[in-house]
Amino acid sequence: MAKGEGGEQYSNASLLTKPGNSDGISLSRKHEQRNRLSVCNKLCYAIGGAPYQITGCALGFFLQLYLLDVAQLDPFYASIILFVGRAWDAITDPTVGFLVSRSPWTRIGRMMPWILLSTPLAVLSYFLIWYVPPFEDGKVIWYLFFYCLFQSLQTCFHVPYSALTMFISSEQKERDSATAYRMTVEVLGTVVGTAIQGQIVGMANAPCVPGPGEILANLSNSTAGLNATDHVISLEHTRAAYMIASGVICTIYVLCAIVLFFGVREQKESSRPKSEPLSFLQGIKLVMGHGPYAKLVMVFLFTSLAFMLLEGNFALFCSYTLGFRNDFQNILLVIMLSATLTIPFWQWFLTKFGKKTAVYVGTLSVVPFMILVVCVKSNLIVTYVVSFAAGVSVAAAFLLPWSMLPDVVDDFQVQNPEATGHEALFYSFYVFFTKFASGVSLGISTLSLDFAGYISRGCSQPSEVDITLKVLVSAAPILLIMIGLIILYTYPIDEERRQGNRKLLQEQREEAESETDSTELANMI
Repeated sequence: MAKGEGGEQYSNASLLTKPGNSDGISLSRKHEQRNRLSVCNKLCYAIGGAPYQITGCALGFFLQLYLLDVAQLDPFYASIILFVGRAWDAITDPTVGFLVSRSPWTRIGRMMPWILLSTPLAVLSYFLIWYVPPFEDGKVIWYLFFYCLFQSLQTCFHVPYSALTMFISSEQKERDSATAYRMTVEVLGTVVGTAIQGQIVGMANAPCVPGPGEILANLSNSTAGLNATDHVISLEHTRAAYMIASGVICTIYVLCAIVLFFGVREQKESSRPKSEPLSFLQGIKLVMGHGPYAKLVMVFLFTSLAFMLLEGNFALFCSYTLGFRNDFQNILLVIMLSATLTIPFWQWFLTKFGKKTAVYVGTLSVVPFMILVVCVKSNLIVTYVVSFAAGVSVAAAFLLPWSMLPDVVDDFQVQNPEATGHEALFYSFYVFFTKFASGVSLGISTLSLDFAGYISRGCSQPSEVDITLKVLVSAAPILLIMIGLIILYTYPIDEERRQGNRKLLQEQREEAESETDSTELANMI
C-alpha cells in the first residue's frame, strides 16, 4: 500500500514536468506575473491616499480658526458645524462601505467608478468650504451643507480606495508592499497639507481688531496699529489667501485621482464579493463583542480624542494665549515634520520592545511638554521644542493603532475560525468611532470658547478664554491620555499571545493551501 501511494505520488509529480502539462506551469507563472506590482504601480496606488491626508490636515488645523476669525461665525454656530460635520462623516463610512460592497463590476472596475465620480464634486465642495458667501443670514447653513457634503464625497473616494488594496493583487506580499508605500505617502501628505495651508494663509494674516482699551493704549504710545502690516493686509486678503490655498489643494486632489486611475488596475477575480455583508447593527455586535477589540478601541478613542483636542485648538492657543499670531503656521509645520521623521523610529521601537510598551512610551512622552507649554511664560523657542515633542507623539498615535488592529483581527480569527471575511468591519468601525470622537472634541472645544467669551479676531482675549485654551491643549488631553493608558493595562494581547496567534493562523493557511494544491493536482490527473 505504501509503495502504491509512493508510486502514485511519483506519477503525480511527473505529470507536472511532462510537456503536455507545461500549460499548467505557464499559467501559474502568468498568474504570478499578473499579480506582481511594479514600483510605478505601487507609487500610483500610494499617491491616491494623499488627498485624504492633505485635506484632513488643512481642515483639522485651520477650519476652526477660519470659521471664527475669517468667516466670523459665532462660536456656538461654529461648534455645531464642526460637530455635525464630523459626526456625519463618521456615519457615512459604514454606509458607503455597505453600498460599495454591493456595487456591480464595470469596465473600469468596481471601486474606480466611486473614485472617479466623487472627485469633481468633492473638489468643488471643498473649495466652497473656504469661500465666504456674500450674505450673513445663511452662512451657517452654507458651511454646514458644504462641510457635510465634502465629508460624504471624500468618504466615497477614500472607502473604495482603502478597499482597493484587496483588489490590486491577490498576493499578500504585494499588498503589504503597496500598503507600505501608501503609509509613506500619506504621512508626507500631512506635511504637504499643513505646509500649503499654513504658509499661504500665514503670508496674508489679517491684523487683529483692538478693543477700546487697546486703542487708547496705542494712541498714548503714538502707534498707528499693532503691527506694521495693518495698512497692507486686510480681512479680504486673508479670505483670498484661504481660497488660493484651497485651490492649490483641489488641484493636487484631482492630479492624485488621475494618477491613481491611470496607474492602478483592479483585478476582476479579486473584486467578486465572497459573502453577503452584515448589516450595520450586526457588524457592531460582531466586532464589539470581541473583548480585545473593544478595549483597543476604547484606548485609542481616549488617546485620539486627546490629540484631536490638541490639534483643533493649537492654532488658537498659539495665536492668542502665547501671542505668536504670525508664527503659528510654522509651529504647526514643525509638529507634522517631527511626526514624519520619527515614524521609522517608532516602527523600530515597537519591533524591539513590543507594541504595548510603544503605546505607553509614545503617548506619555508628550505629557511633560504639554505641562511645560502652559506653565512657562510665552517663549517662541520653548514652543518650538514642545511642538517637536508633540510631533513625536503624533507619529506614535498615527502608526500604532494601524499596527495593533491586525493583531486583534488575528485574535478574532483564532477564536472564531468559522467567521471569515469580516476583517474590513474591524477597520471601518474603528474609523467610525475615532471620527465621531473627533466631532465631539471639536464641538465641545468650540462651545467652551463660546461660553468663555471668545472675541473673533480680537488682539487679546478675556482671561477665561486663555484658561479654556490651556485646558483644551494641556489638562484635558493629559486626563484623556491617562484614562486611555489605564484601559490599555487590561488589554490582553501581549507579544506572546500575538506570536502564538500568528503561528496558529500560519498553520491554518498552510493546511488550506495544501488542500487546495491536492485538489488542483487531482483535477489535473
